[in-house]
Amino acid sequence: EARADALAERFESAFWCEDLGTYALALDGAGEPCRVHSSNAGQLLYTGMVRPERAARVVKDLFGAQFFSGWGIRTVASREKRFNPTSYHNGSVWPHDNALIALGLARYGHSAEALALTSALFDAAAHMHLRRLPELFCGFDRRRGKAPTLYPVACAPQAWAACAPFALIQACLGLEVDAAAEIVRLRQPRLPTFLDSLIVRRLTVGESRLDLVFRRQDSSVAVTLLSREGSAEVEVLL
Repeated sequence: EARADALAERFESAFWCEDLGTYALALDGAGEPCRVHSSNAGQLLYTGMVRPERAARVVKDLFGAQFFSGWGIRTVASREKRFNPTSYHNGSVWPHDNALIALGLARYGHSAEALALTSALFDAAAHMHLRRLPELFCGFDRRRGKAPTLYPVACAPQAWAACAPFALIQACLGLEVDAAAEIVRLRQPRLPTFLDSLIVRRLTVGESRLDLVFRRQDSSVAVTLLSREGSAEVEVLL
């Protein structure tokens, strides 16, 4: 833990850009920050590397118009010189990238933003073949009556894109599994508006198995334990 704390301090010193309100994309050969607004900062939320007082600034940046297309968060902000909504890395939307960001949002208590991101990708998937999220799609702004613009050579199916919906739902539920202690924690659980209820069966927690049902109630979620094999406990933190 001491080594992790020291790493976090070195990282903050090297990568945080106060005037940008976010973290640099990288360090160049001279150790100077590459001052680019990228979605990598959102993945830092997933790692827990971000100081709490800076997390809100990162989230605000990611949900500004330059990042959030309405279908998801772009890899690079639209005001950057390298931005190209049809580029593989410089402005497209990657579902797995967004899923990691959503898990980070949940980690720092930004449940409303996690819900918004989940709904955006769900809406995008409704326009995809077999409702299957592809590897990536173009980062054009969402327009009424228009579908997302497909990236012509994106892999579909693709493994990490296929995992994205599960991570997004985990983020909405604030679901954390402590296998050693056999505890499932649900931090500020929510369901997006397109889901009234959800059943999770045989959730593995150490040596235990749980069946859970979630029902949306206005701005909260009712959690019911349907069955349990073993001694695992469920904690709901509101």
